[in-house]
Amino acid sequence: MLVEIDDHKAPADCTTMAEVRQGVDALDRALVKLLAERQDFMDAAARIKPHRGVVRDEARIEDVVAKVRAAAREAGLSEAIAEPVWRTLVDRCIAYEFGSWDKNRQPDGEPLA
Repeated sequence: MLVEIDDHKAPADCTTMAEVRQGVDALDRALVKLLAERQDFMDAAARIKPHRGVVRDEARIEDVVAKVRAAAREAGLSEAIAEPVWRTLVDRCIAYEFGSWDKNRQPDGEPLA
């Protein structure tokens, strides 16, 4: 999915709070679209994972956070923003994935037909 960002000024070119807010709002709309796609991957993971006990994977969580911290450094994003945002995002995605896993399984854990 290619996410387009609504037309807005670059932060350095903003001279009013209205322009700043327009830019922030445009980025928020783009982020929502990206997060919706990320959620779709949680549905795919829930469909693929063989049992509920593998939904939460601590090693994978730490791998994701490490990659995000590296990407944040490269992009100039404060790690003090990136890490807690992603830890919260991952936590909420795991909760969503548990719900998706449960919704698409019979009580014995077998996939719904």
